[in-house]
Amino acid sequence: MNQEKKGTRNRDGRLEAIKLLLLSKELGSQAELLSELRRMGFSPTQATLSRDLHQLKAGKGLNAAGRWVYVLPGAPAYRRVSDTVLTAAAARQEGVLSVKFSGNLAVLHTLPGHASHVAYDIDNKRFDEILGTLAGDDTVMMVLAEGVGPETVYGLLAQALPGVDWK
Repeated sequence: MNQEKKGTRNRDGRLEAIKLLLLSKELGSQAELLSELRRMGFSPTQATLSRDLHQLKAGKGLNAAGRWVYVLPGAPAYRRVSDTVLTAAAARQEGVLSVKFSGNLAVLHTLPGHASHVAYDIDNKRFDEILGTLAGDDTVMMVLAEGVGPETVYGLLAQALPGVDWK
């Protein structure tokens, strides 16, 4: 096998290993990722790892505990999560900061990256009093049914996100 093909195979294997690590572990630094790669038998330089992360379009996203970790496009940090255990845990760790009301709208402010998780948990309860949610990065807008007031909403939120102090 010539050197060019061998180098390509090594790079391809390393890229697959990086993907596997980023999908299975929460790694917040290149040093952590390098350490894991070395345990797997790879020995890239920091510069090579940087190029690999760029090629994979890896970025950093907030995990449920509010720690920045490397993620791949399409990973849970980039889309709504369907694991309500994870999302409830995120809310209990002070992911929800406040809620404000205006007419038949309620706006929840969250830590960056938590709004999708919170909105999912609310939508998943299918409350008749909450017609729907719209989530950004750190804000959830809830459309309330006519005549639904703050006290009712606080009660519903306590059911959807147990452990959050709503007042």
